[in-house]
Amino acid sequence: MSEHHHHHDVSGKNLFITIILNVIITLSQIVGGILSGSLALLSDAMHNFSDVLALAIAWWANRLATKPATQGKTFGYKRAEILATLFNASVLIGIGIFLIIEAFHKFYHPEAINSTIVIALGLLSIILNAASVLLVKDDAHENMNIKAAYLHLLTDVMTSVAVVVGGVLMYYYELFWVDPIVSLIIAFYLIWASIGLVKESAIILMQFTPNNINLNEVVSSITSLDEIENIHHIHIWKLDDHKVHLEAHLDFTVNLTLEESSKIIDILEEKLNDEFEITHTTFQCEFNRNDNKAEIISS
Repeated sequence: MSEHHHHHDVSGKNLFITIILNVIITLSQIVGGILSGSLALLSDAMHNFSDVLALAIAWWANRLATKPATQGKTFGYKRAEILATLFNASVLIGIGIFLIIEAFHKFYHPEAINSTIVIALGLLSIILNAASVLLVKDDAHENMNIKAAYLHLLTDVMTSVAVVVGGVLMYYYELFWVDPIVSLIIAFYLIWASIGLVKESAIILMQFTPNNINLNEVVSSITSLDEIENIHHIHIWKLDDHKVHLEAHLDFTVNLTLEESSKIIDILEEKLNDEFEITHTTFQCEFNRNDNKAEIISS
């Protein structure tokens, strides 16, 4: 068996700071949305509130994932972050659908809006969310859970810009129908940005073969060794963002000693890690065994 580590630890401190910043944004926008009568501002507040939840869960899951494995939990809590990703992205989709319904309702029943409050709080949201984006940007490249939180924050910057633009149009031209239009833009972007994360996290939880790995190429690479006759009963899955596991039965062409077969396994582990970034392997070594030689066996 082999296992290689290629990622750095995610900064819990930066996540905690972004939580505080988003609490400030959410509370100010809720109050401002009620006072101004702006659905777009309340929509942005709800989006920011979802960020508070998302960031808090991301922070908790990140800490949980570092807990060591135990006899009762031999994989530890490696998938805590994947569950958090799925939850956060699903919440965003739900909020997006709710905002679409509310936006259509307000589009047909427009109301006068205090656009000064909308512009001021939109600008505040842009500044604080931009700071939050910078805090978690580096970690988003390495961690799917942080990427979900990063998408929340990046979306907030964009939606706050839309809120400010809408506020300016309402201030100068009294185009109050712009408010639900901005809400629709926020909602559709929320859904679009979240669907990919839902799919990606579901693939990991369902233990599907990672999209970037071609099973036929893996088989060809392994059987290219003279000592290997075939590989069967293959399973390839991702444990979390970084760890790709492979287990399979190997038929050897000759009856090797345990030491000799171990040397072949060492070569395979290095080969698979270099070519496919497979970080953990478990092989059942066989010779002249009469078993099912199918590459994929359902049970």
